Amino acid sequence: MFTGLVAATVRVLSAGERRGGVLLEVERPASFGDVVPGESIAVSGVCLTALEERGRLAFEVSPETLRRTTLERLVAGSRVNLERALAAGDRLGGHIVAGHVDAVTGVSAITPQGDFWTFTFDTARDWERYVVEKGSIALDGVSLTVAVLRERSFDVAVIPHTFAATTLGGLRPGEPVNVEVDVLGKYVERLLGARLPSADERIAKLLS
Repeated sequence: MFTGLVAATVRVLSAGERRGGVLLEVERPASFGDVVPGESIAVSGVCLTALEERGRLAFEVSPETLRRTTLERLVAGSRVNLERALAAGDRLGGHIVAGHVDAVTGVSAITPQGDFWTFTFDTARDWERYVVEKGSIALDGVSLTVAVLRERSFDVAVIPHTFAATTLGGLRPGEPVNVEVDVLGKYVERLLGARLPSADERIAKLLS
């Protein structure tokens, strides 16, 4: 489990084919010096398992993950956000992030507002119901608050620190990001769906 608070932004060193997937190697920041093989690390919002590689961080990325995330676009020189898994006793400064990407969406606009920025992202029918105004969302692994919600899009406000300390500062309109909606909303929907009758069941009852 993660919180969406990025610990480091690093360069991709290589992304080569390996057994049908990709072996992704990235720079190892000093704060990740004690990472051990098998540890979970969020790479631009995608939970991956660290491998044993001297002087760098390495991950095997499966074909399924490549299809569902932006990791398939990574090449040497790309930049990614890194976050280590939440340890017991850590502060929960962002929100609960699983590292399981729900969708990939595009940046439709980036609007400067003084020293701040408003980023506008597109939504899709299969996940837009989980986006809540003033609720939390993870974009490329960054915990953000939905500032404005409208049909088929939403805005997030990005402060100078986040703009400079994550890959958001390098985004351009049209580029894709990984999206993870608030997992609590999906659990609530699942639980209520098991207890409440469906629309078809309600209609059938009214007609009976």
